[in-house]
Amino acid sequence: MIASCLCYLLLPAARLFRALSDAFFTCRKNALLAKSSSTQVEGDFAMAPRGPDQEECEGLLQQWREEGLSQVLSTSSEGPLVDKGLAQSSLALLMDNPGEQDAASEDKWSSRQLSDLRAAENLEEPFPEVLGEEPLPEVQGPMWAAVPMQTGPQYTDCALLPMGALAAEQWEEDPAMVAWSIAPEPVPQEEAPIWPFESLGQLQPPPMEIPYHEILWREWEDFSTQPDAQGLEAGDGPQFQFTLMSYNILAQDLMQQSSELYLHCHPDILNWNYRFANLMQEFQHWDPDILCLQEVQEDHYWEQLEPSLRMMGFTCFYKRRTGCKTDGCAVCYKPTRFRLLCASPVEYFRPGLELLNRDNVGLVLLLQPLVPEGLGQVSVAPLCVANTHVLYNPRRGDVKLAQMAILLAEVDKVARLSDGSHCPIILCGDLNSVPDSPLYNFIRDGELQYHGMPAWKVSGQEDFSHQLYQRKLQAPLWPSSLGITDCCQYLTSCHPKRAERLKYSRDFLLQFRFCDIACQRPVGLVLLEGVTDTKPERPAGWAESVLEEDTLEPEPVFPRTIGTIQHCLHLTSVYTHFLPQHGRPEVTTMPLGLGTTVDYIFFSAESCENGNRTDRRLYQDGTLKLLGRLSLLSEEILWAANGLPNPFCSSDHLCLLASFGMEVTAP
Repeated sequence: MIASCLCYLLLPAARLFRALSDAFFTCRKNALLAKSSSTQVEGDFAMAPRGPDQEECEGLLQQWREEGLSQVLSTSSEGPLVDKGLAQSSLALLMDNPGEQDAASEDKWSSRQLSDLRAAENLEEPFPEVLGEEPLPEVQGPMWAAVPMQTGPQYTDCALLPMGALAAEQWEEDPAMVAWSIAPEPVPQEEAPIWPFESLGQLQPPPMEIPYHEILWREWEDFSTQPDAQGLEAGDGPQFQFTLMSYNILAQDLMQQSSELYLHCHPDILNWNYRFANLMQEFQHWDPDILCLQEVQEDHYWEQLEPSLRMMGFTCFYKRRTGCKTDGCAVCYKPTRFRLLCASPVEYFRPGLELLNRDNVGLVLLLQPLVPEGLGQVSVAPLCVANTHVLYNPRRGDVKLAQMAILLAEVDKVARLSDGSHCPIILCGDLNSVPDSPLYNFIRDGELQYHGMPAWKVSGQEDFSHQLYQRKLQAPLWPSSLGITDCCQYLTSCHPKRAERLKYSRDFLLQFRFCDIACQRPVGLVLLEGVTDTKPERPAGWAESVLEEDTLEPEPVFPRTIGTIQHCLHLTSVYTHFLPQHGRPEVTTMPLGLGTTVDYIFFSAESCENGNRTDRRLYQDGTLKLLGRLSLLSEEILWAANGLPNPFCSSDHLCLLASFGMEVTAP
């Protein structure tokens, strides 16, 4: 009986001893196998550091067995060695760098190993003493895996990852990291923030949770005092303040069609789910009142963007490009701040007109600001917001000018008040033109002499002066059938309708009863006996035709200037396109690694008089005041972040953000 009980007690202890021996030997064996004469092996893998000799390992194991065997029976009831203690002890040993050590160092190393093992034996964990329980599983030593590292002198240090850590918690590769490093110790996970968009998956951010605005730091340039809680500011007078963002978010279809432009990007950061999560976080961070987007893919808009923005409190309007294009423009506003008066989609395509055979579009909204009720009987002028994405082709400046003329004519119609003036206007978007180009100057100065100008020069994107054949602009730029004057106004706006309605007598109308056209059988007319089977006979004395000049109104005639186009909207840019603190130009995009500015926010402003002449380059705030803007970046800073897109900015354009104030007046 005593012998039988002793066997039951010795059986778990023997299993424990065998597990500890196997674990220790496996751990030491893996470390010895990792020895190599070179610091780097094929495939850019970093190897483990050199370990002790085989004789040292065997001697140490024998010494540990002799000392541990005498303590097994006395400690079997106290608790076994656990995986965690052995793993931590082995990790501490393997991460040491023994190299070439003397005898004293070896003795110190052996003493440290034995002390760790003895300390692990004293863990207070009850050992199963009831026969029939599942046997203790064998303890497997932590296996080691080499981790790929980028080649280069700055990444010569080795990096190791225990496979046990990978099994316990999945370690996802971070495309934002420029190198690989050792996995961090498991830490208690904090409660994740609530994702406010139901039925939409959220892509987890990189482990290095650094907000993008701390990597690509963009300062807010404040031009006014701090507003109060109601969004109104006292000073010379109360103001209705709001923010507007313009952003080309890079349609996924267009990115895939031009994949050669994004070879510098890790494929993971080009994934739409990753980009969508970044874009939504960017919208939430800046929280604009009006959001103007370009390159919005239609299926992404209806399935993800519009529902998400609606949950953020936006009302959205979308206009897809004509033809077979899959992207378009969107304008979103918060109904708590504005009320919609009208929305006008703009299509630049005109059938049969070679100048306007492209599929670009625009969107014009007229919004009424909502003033808090506590201010009493006050009013704010309506606000006209225009968003567009102009043709990219650098060689077709004539198309760009014609598209801009159509947009300005629509803005003129929507923003025109009853007295002939215009309400405050904001025009933004991707204009595919650089600062100080003829197209840019036309929008800002209100006039452009284009006759004889090379078409490529209009946008200033590229220099084609070396080419033998160059398309040049001829006057008139667009035909009169377009219905737009050289002042970028619709023809009906220049020539009001007649006040009196034309009245025709019965006798005059009867003249058309038996004219030649009336006596002809219509094509496709169903033959009905007694109804449509006979041809009307013209009575004697009825004329066969009626003079056309009696019925047609003369076509309105408007003057056409020779080689000059104009507009009267008085617009100026929010940005100056230069960073004085860096001495570098501002950049909104980096195609092929070359920084340039093609995105703009123009707003209504009044020109200042300079002496006896008016300088259209100098402006003062009018009804619409610029209160602040989000600074742009230079090409060098974007290069440091690996260009655009990058892990923090998920578009090939930077967003533009500005704050405005509108005067609040008594009725």
